[in-house]
Amino acid sequence: MNQQAITAELAFSQPFGEQERQILTPEAVEFLTELVARFTPQRNSLLAARQQVQHDIDSGKLPDFLSETASIRSGDWKIRGIPDDLLDRRVEITGPVDRKMVINALNANVKVFMADFEDSLAPAWSKVIEGQVNLRDAIKGTITWTNEAGKIYQLKPDPAVLVCRVRGLHLPEKHVTWRDEPIPGSLFDFALYFFHNHKNLLAKGSGPYFYLPKTQSWREAAWWSEVFSYAEDRFSLPRGTIKATLLIETLPAVFQMDEILHALRDHIVGLNCGRWDYIFSYIKTLKNHPDRVLPDRQSVTMDKPFLNAYSRLLIKTCHRRGAFAMGGMAAFIPSKESERNTWVLNKVKADKELEAANGHDGTWIAHPGLGDTVMAVFDRALGEHKNQLHVLRDDDAPITAEQLLEPCPGERTEEGMRANIRVAVQYIEAWISGNGCVPIYGLMEDAATAEISRTSIWQWIHHQKTLSNGRQVTKDLFRQMLAEEMLVIQEELGEQRYSHGRFDEAARLMEQITTSDELIDFLTLPGYRLLA
Repeated sequence: MNQQAITAELAFSQPFGEQERQILTPEAVEFLTELVARFTPQRNSLLAARQQVQHDIDSGKLPDFLSETASIRSGDWKIRGIPDDLLDRRVEITGPVDRKMVINALNANVKVFMADFEDSLAPAWSKVIEGQVNLRDAIKGTITWTNEAGKIYQLKPDPAVLVCRVRGLHLPEKHVTWRDEPIPGSLFDFALYFFHNHKNLLAKGSGPYFYLPKTQSWREAAWWSEVFSYAEDRFSLPRGTIKATLLIETLPAVFQMDEILHALRDHIVGLNCGRWDYIFSYIKTLKNHPDRVLPDRQSVTMDKPFLNAYSRLLIKTCHRRGAFAMGGMAAFIPSKESERNTWVLNKVKADKELEAANGHDGTWIAHPGLGDTVMAVFDRALGEHKNQLHVLRDDDAPITAEQLLEPCPGERTEEGMRANIRVAVQYIEAWISGNGCVPIYGLMEDAATAEISRTSIWQWIHHQKTLSNGRQVTKDLFRQMLAEEMLVIQEELGEQRYSHGRFDEAARLMEQITTSDELIDFLTLPGYRLLA
């Protein structure tokens, strides 16, 4: 097919190879076209509304609960219900949609695999298409992968339940255009996964299940509800066949959790504490407020008052409505060195015990090697229950806007700033090279952690903060440290890996997004220009 393959109203900039022909069938493209034509204009309006909300906050207004939706918060209603195969989600593993990862994740000691087209995938065209092929094959039960040594990977009996995370509303799919504009990546991911898999999923007693990221308002949740309802009607499926778990990972959304659950009540099964993105969003949303500047990333932990309040409010809100409250990510990677590994597992165990004690129904891990440890924590907490919907936290004092916005004390250190630079540059380099999920210094990093790293420094520069050693954080200091840390990265990785990578481009992008006068919303947007 030629470079500019035209269908009804969508234009594809990439040639169609064998995999494209399997996924972008005429029927699938027809469905995608319908969704794009019907739902893109409203999506664009929702993104514009985000800008307006941000403008008001930049001008001094603080986020708060909405007065106009008080009746929804006080009303006595519940979500439609939760399918049987999602009732037990005590441990979920997340990861990108490459073939080996999909097999290993579905085979891990977990209940659910969140297959990720979002923060742990760099959306190069080949990766996005291959991801759809891999998930289709996994659902059919035919997926296999052979490594260079000839070892064959295949699914074990009774694999984890598959949930697909689509891209956020802000991310385009630049390789497909409608009316000369890139289409929403979210609709591309949803349409193709749903189209190819809903029949097979329903036939085996599961269903088309999704994770929705980066939502900022109940109106965005209502948009998704319309998308899901349209898809159900189009294929003559009962209302509520499609189920979603929505990530509360932006600061504006934490004030609208009841409203989000209500807007999606036919389709939603739970909310998730997307803690890393939430920290990033706290910085980004309150970027103009000098009294809300966060300290070193390493010291912003779940026991800090603003994060603990967020976790408890999410649990109370969800359980009152019959929805799950999922815990956040453990990003640690098990170590081959015994002492370090004991430290890692103890760290993860303590974090998950806090979540389980708070009442979360389950939690996330990024590496199969954490499965046994985390499973044991939730097994103890749940006892004979499949979840903790019975933990209502009725005795909690009401959580206020002040608590959710409470500044977080802690030091800003030179060591912390340098670590931020090294993590962000290495992540950006991996991302623009097509790899969205990478181990860096013993943590499985995705886009969220790089976002925290670069927005923290931007905020310190913007508000002329000083480090604990008295040095003022300026653009010049950042540029000096960036140059010095590039030499450290080069030394750590070795000349071979460094010279064959895209580190110079990554450093330039890091400098651009950290020293710009206006904070760039998402590093993935300028990063996408550098991706195939």
